[in-house]
Amino acid sequence: MQLTLIRSYLPGFRTADAAASATVTVRQILNHSAGWLGDSYLDTGDDAGALARYVAAMDRLPQLTPPGRVFAYNNAALSLAGRLIEVVTRRPYEEEVRQGLLDPLRLTRSGFFLDEIPGARVAQPHVYDRATGGIVVSPESWWIPRSIHPAGALISSARDQIRWARFHLGDGGRVLSGRSIRAMRSRPGPGGTLHVELDGVGVTWMLRPTAEGPTVVQHGGDWAGQHSGFLMVPARGFAITVLTNSDTGTRLLDDLFVGDWALRRFAGVGNIPAPPLKLTDAELAPYVGRYSGQTIDFDGTVYTGEFEFVADGGRLVLMFDGQARDGYAFYRKDYVVDLPLSGGTEEGPRANFVRGPDGTVQWFRLGGRLARRGGPSAATRGGRRAATFNPRSLLS
Repeated sequence: MQLTLIRSYLPGFRTADAAASATVTVRQILNHSAGWLGDSYLDTGDDAGALARYVAAMDRLPQLTPPGRVFAYNNAALSLAGRLIEVVTRRPYEEEVRQGLLDPLRLTRSGFFLDEIPGARVAQPHVYDRATGGIVVSPESWWIPRSIHPAGALISSARDQIRWARFHLGDGGRVLSGRSIRAMRSRPGPGGTLHVELDGVGVTWMLRPTAEGPTVVQHGGDWAGQHSGFLMVPARGFAITVLTNSDTGTRLLDDLFVGDWALRRFAGVGNIPAPPLKLTDAELAPYVGRYSGQTIDFDGTVYTGEFEFVADGGRLVLMFDGQARDGYAFYRKDYVVDLPLSGGTEEGPRANFVRGPDGTVQWFRLGGRLARRGGPSAATRGGRRAATFNPRSLLS
């Protein structure tokens, strides 16, 4: 099967690794296996040239893994995909989405700019207030740089989301053929976890196995004070979407999109079992240690978030700033499930460790992102340390 290189469309494209830049393919940026640091939220302006400038600035992004080898959710790759659309269509990304998708599907309550949706009432984001420990309204959190519009800036309604589901559960029609729709959820790239266990990612769809066999096709989104989830079970003709406007919305999403309550009730499928195992300290030793991950902020500042795993009572405990934050029990080799530190049995999100070429544990994948065992990479060392550690990274 012929693979299309990014440089077929952007001859000058490069990240910090020249060799990887020359071999990465379009499919790899869509299935989140491009391999470079993905959480770059660099603001490059609010005009139609924002994506072009953003892609030019990707030359600073370190290559974490070889292209095509490892799944790691990659917002930067999605912005690059948006830029490819601009190059091919010779129109701004937002304009092409409007003319090629939203208008033909009559998604009238969706758009990138509020003036595209006359009369729209916007649910204001609500975020944690560190001073009070409570939730406060935060209108300023609504803003997303235009440079990362392709990664998740589309404004939408629950009704439009269900129309979108019907489109994907049907035969497509004039926008896409049924064959193309099915191809989007086929040929998954490398597997892993993003709150749930994944067989891999197709064309941006996360493909999730079930104990009964049918595949769950899903995606979600997180921004400050805005959290959403969307999934389909094509074999059952079932879809559900949930849009929340508070940081507490993650609890509801855990119930509906990490757990399998809705899937069991309406589609007759559920998660692959994850029976927690109790390991010895010697068995846990290869995973114990310090880990770190990086994020690039709007102004280009590199932040490093660090945490540590310690062995405790047959499982791993994630320590951040000297405090125990999460407990993880293994349910099979390299794969863990978040269990309450209090000793409860209610399952939370799943995560997993990734081994390097020598067979040793090199990364911990949490929220779809890779945290390096042993410390930050040389390419980003010296960046500011993050004030908080948020396993639900933005725009996942």
